[in-house]
Amino acid sequence: MKSKISKTNACRLLDQKKIPYELVPYEVDENDLGAQHIADQLGEDIHQVFKTLVLKGDKTGHFVCVIPGCDEVDLKKAAKVTGNKSCDLIPMKELLPLTGYIRGGCSPVGMKKSFPTYIHATCQQFEFIYVSAGVRGLQFKLAPQDLIQVAHMTVAELTSGE
Repeated sequence: MKSKISKTNACRLLDQKKIPYELVPYEVDENDLGAQHIADQLGEDIHQVFKTLVLKGDKTGHFVCVIPGCDEVDLKKAAKVTGNKSCDLIPMKELLPLTGYIRGGCSPVGMKKSFPTYIHATCQQFEFIYVSAGVRGLQFKLAPQDLIQVAHMTVAELTSGE
């Protein structure tokens, strides 16, 4: 029995901009909200499953980094790319009031406010990538170029090890 997937604000935004995407549901594990769990559920390469992180820089304030699920954001690189001297991930309790999204369901599309958004350069190696559709248990599958366009993203090196 297939239940109807209700559209999120992020879905409506993509629909409005006529961006093609596929909604892919997955089984949520409250004890494991990590990208590896999602990649395993989807049967996809972890390098194609991107996570959305919200950071705060010492000069520019909040910004968003979208990186492969297997990587950690390199704070030095993120600061440099965004014009900050230093930056850090925001405390988890600030995520919902700031973005309108909860941990494990934070989409780079359709946040409450528009923040400068950066996506890791490896996204361009793929025909499609996955990002959260705005709720736990639902991923967008879409072309990286479409995501970059709709979320006004800057492509940058954001993780260590390049």
